[in-house]
Amino acid sequence: MKLYTYDEAPNPKRITYFIKHKGIEIDTVQIDMMKGEHLNASFKEINPLATLPTLITDEGELLTEVIGICCYLEAHFPEKLLMGNSAIEKAQVISWDHRIFMEGFSAIAETLRNKSPAFVNRALPGPLDIPQIPELISRGELRASHFFTVLDQHLASREFMVGDSMSLADIDALTFIGFAKWIKLRIPEECENLTNYHKRMKTLLG
Repeated sequence: MKLYTYDEAPNPKRITYFIKHKGIEIDTVQIDMMKGEHLNASFKEINPLATLPTLITDEGELLTEVIGICCYLEAHFPEKLLMGNSAIEKAQVISWDHRIFMEGFSAIAETLRNKSPAFVNRALPGPLDIPQIPELISRGELRASHFFTVLDQHLASREFMVGDSMSLADIDALTFIGFAKWIKLRIPEECENLTNYHKRMKTLLG
């Protein structure tokens, strides 16, 4: 299999943490998004969506979504399970992955892509040129700021997001915290649970 990625970007970073924790070795190609390499015709021949990460499986199938890539890798490399150890945990991991993406990642992206000059006409990822909407900036900041509180409350009496071990939900929560810095948001001082959790996850995931 071959992984096309860009380690500095948030969605690719989720895969980086995932394969690092599992100890998986994958043939990897870095596509520099800052230089717009993901928009080049040569890469669009591989992934018409022009998004990263992109995995070409051993069967020659194209996977373009993080959750799909993780499910595929979990099935092929079941050591150190990261998608849950039981039916309920699997459901909870997927549920939290969805919430973190919709309430956290998308809020930050909404702010960043509608504010930064680097994303003029690139307000949404993908093959289409989408104009920025400045009115969405403050809404994105509000949503992202609130999600810190959501995570802090969830972690009030637990060490991990789901169950008693590391999961993709933890990887996503850690990546959200790092991604928030792109719009100059930090964990609020009053969110002590999340602050302590962040320290633990940085130690575990590096």
